[in-house]
Amino acid sequence: MPAIAHPARSGAALLAISAVLFAIPAAGHAAAVTGHTVRLTQVSSDPFTNPGSQHATEVEPDIFAFGSTIVGAYQTGRFFGGGSSDIGWATSSDGGTSWRHGMLPGVTTHFGGGHWHRASDPSVVYDAKYRTWMIAGLGVSTQGIGLGVSVSRSTDGLHWRRPVIAYGNDQKFYDKDWITCDNHPASPHYGNCYIEADIASNDDQVIMSTSRDGGASWSAPETPSGRPTGLGGQPLVQPDGKVIIPFLGIGRIEAFSSANGGSSWSRPSPIANTSLHFVAGNMRSGDSLPSAAMDAGGTVYIAWPACRFRAHCSANDIVLSTSANGTAWSRPRRIPIDATTSGADHFIPGIGVDPATSGRTAKIGLYYYFFPKARCSVATCKLEVGYISSANAGKTWSTAIRVAGPMKVSQIARTNQGNMVGDYLATAVEHGRAFSIFAVGKAPAAGREFNEAMYTAGGLPMTGGTAKASTGPVKSPERIGPSLGTLSRTGAR
Repeated sequence: MPAIAHPARSGAALLAISAVLFAIPAAGHAAAVTGHTVRLTQVSSDPFTNPGSQHATEVEPDIFAFGSTIVGAYQTGRFFGGGSSDIGWATSSDGGTSWRHGMLPGVTTHFGGGHWHRASDPSVVYDAKYRTWMIAGLGVSTQGIGLGVSVSRSTDGLHWRRPVIAYGNDQKFYDKDWITCDNHPASPHYGNCYIEADIASNDDQVIMSTSRDGGASWSAPETPSGRPTGLGGQPLVQPDGKVIIPFLGIGRIEAFSSANGGSSWSRPSPIANTSLHFVAGNMRSGDSLPSAAMDAGGTVYIAWPACRFRAHCSANDIVLSTSANGTAWSRPRRIPIDATTSGADHFIPGIGVDPATSGRTAKIGLYYYFFPKARCSVATCKLEVGYISSANAGKTWSTAIRVAGPMKVSQIARTNQGNMVGDYLATAVEHGRAFSIFAVGKAPAAGREFNEAMYTAGGLPMTGGTAKASTGPVKSPERIGPSLGTLSRTGAR
């Protein structure tokens, strides 16, 4: 296996592919601000008809690229009270030209004889040492409680084994798992994989688990020093094997790390206080959950929504902070998607960095959801997907483009925490192009309530521009609150 930089998100018998098909190009398209056209491709659909779920709905995607293979994972058949009928997968083996999709076997009772009633929070990664794809997911009860974390494995991203249970089934309430692997051959911990999650039943206590055998077995969960509470951590591994995990803590974004392959975990360091505009349209918008990526040199990039640059906290921008060591972080910079007077509200970011670039020439791609008008209602809000990129590590940015939408919030799944496309989004980079898969709601067919599925815009270019990122002035007070926000305590599921 050749030496690589960190790819951007950025014992049981194999089961045959099921529900596999090639994606069909969507009928519509989104017109780009720059004058060209972004054409959408639908990469999956909800095959289930079980009672209780909302069909057809697909939400909350993650995506990962390694070589010419790109794998996405997402919830399929969303339940109002938490979880979905199963975790779906969509895979391209030819760099995003064509896609096949199916369902993970053995996770839920709805497909492949699983023992959990529902599934949630999928996260996907590739382990280069063991040449294994993995999708981690949360097993969920009929009451919407996270019972444990499973890991499904595949050698090609198309055929998936029945999952191993990393941990759980122990009367605890788990939430918001995320997986990564050490893909650096020179690292002393090459091949290690790591899962971050939290125990919602214990005030969102952060936990970490490690695998040293390609995901076949996992260590008992450990709590970092200082017993931090939070959720939504996204582990990344630097070229020397150091693991850095940015996450949403109480009233601020924080990060902790391990320099010994997961044998112990540091006390968290602060990154920035949170400041969040309440998103309209009864939208479940992911609160201030960060999205994280890494360049070839090991610099960590994290993005999250914040209203600190808007007068009176009137809307959210997407902001960016970086670190070379996971301890010292840059002051948050506003990504210049539009003017601070635009009235638009931006949320649920997914950041990716080209793993062949680093330093001042690091290329960044960012997908995100937004409302063109922050002041809207369930009846008037128009949800869209946008994209913006930088070719100089975030110093300047391209012109933002509209990728998908507008869609009505009534066209996406409903949950007990709001209308849902997902609590997170992700971006993977393949040969210098930024890929994402994202939920798009369209008008349903007669007799159906929803028509929400996973789409991609293909690989978008990671180009530069003249719009400059800004570190100030801060116009709204930062929130330092006693809670994590709307996703905590009741669980993010």
